[in-house]
Amino acid sequence: MTVELISVGTEILLGNIVNTNASFLAEKCAALGMANYYQISVGDNEERLSGVINTALSRSDIIILTGGLGPTEDDLTKEVTAKVLKRRLVEDAGSRSRIEEYFKGRERKDITENNWKQALIIEGCQVVENNNGTAPGLIVKTEEGKIIILMPGPPGEMIPMFEESIVPYLKTLSENVLYSEMVKICGIGESKAETMIKDMIDSQTNPTIAPYAKNGEVHLRVTALAATKEEGMLLTAPVVAELKKRFGSHIYTTDEKVTIEEAVINLLTKFNLTVSTAESCSGGLLAGRLVNVSGASAVFEEGFITYSNKAKMKYLGVSESTLKKYGAVSSETAKEMAAGAAKAAGSLAALSVTGIAGPEGGTESKPVGLVYIGCYFDGKIEVREFHFKGNRQKVREYTVISALDFLRTSLVNAYGEAIENNR
Repeated sequence: MTVELISVGTEILLGNIVNTNASFLAEKCAALGMANYYQISVGDNEERLSGVINTALSRSDIIILTGGLGPTEDDLTKEVTAKVLKRRLVEDAGSRSRIEEYFKGRERKDITENNWKQALIIEGCQVVENNNGTAPGLIVKTEEGKIIILMPGPPGEMIPMFEESIVPYLKTLSENVLYSEMVKICGIGESKAETMIKDMIDSQTNPTIAPYAKNGEVHLRVTALAATKEEGMLLTAPVVAELKKRFGSHIYTTDEKVTIEEAVINLLTKFNLTVSTAESCSGGLLAGRLVNVSGASAVFEEGFITYSNKAKMKYLGVSESTLKKYGAVSSETAKEMAAGAAKAAGSLAALSVTGIAGPEGGTESKPVGLVYIGCYFDGKIEVREFHFKGNRQKVREYTVISALDFLRTSLVNAYGEAIENNR
């Protein structure tokens, strides 16, 4: 089956918001085995939206529209879709009741007349409940057997609706089962990772391997088409085993829901370890990633943001002579920052970050993107030098990912046998 994605909203065309919905849906649909040849963004204009929907119906089996389901006049998706299909809009009692309940639980309980617009649905459609907002989703089957799915635009509403309701529906459209496993890799770039498995990709039939590049990571989705889930597991098992053999400790998880920070927190928790952070150029992003994880308080002691040399000396005990001789961005300073953080916090492990995020501040000897990351663990300190490319935000993001993976690999090297036995 082919799927086409249509993102509705003039704000997308103007660049006021980043269209993350299309990226999310494209990846999820690919995992479901659907071919996606077209992705369209269209403004809140009846004529253009109508043309886009008609074109999509002529070439795709499933059309997914996001956005334009709000209560205002420029929210046209439902109305235009109904006109294209020559169907009426009718009020859905269940949707009206949910809108009433939604406003009862809010500080402002007054429901304006235009809110009831969201209780209107396309005649003959299947209503999809929105547990995070007022606009329900709709699934419409055309007389020709095509399927149109309408979902709200805000990711906080669209994503849970898609995962909870649309994915199970889409799975019913195929007689076979698509079973997939995710292999997440850190510390190896996309081009190198692809080179390492080029022979596997060139010869693949079923299952298939699909690489996805993330910031500082590479994700490999292994997908098998099978009659049952159990058969799919048998098909993917040898492929995943071969990937583990090739990438070794660079694989931090085979659980799609686990992030790099969760993998680190899980290891620290498993071995009753604590960690602290000392950050300069990352400005707290590293600590922020760690505390993203529920339960991090059990292992995360303290985070120091020491942007100035004065702060490095005051809170981490970095010597003035080190800063004068080697500079704030140096292996020596990173080493003292890591040791100082562990000592000040009383933690068993510590990460330090110092670098030049740019766009200013670089020199010939210390260019923008130069970052030193220190890792204190088991009484030893190791420092690694990195040269990242990209803008300020990219440099900081890559720094955080690399720091987390630095600590992870240190733990893997120390507890490798115990980790392997519990995989």
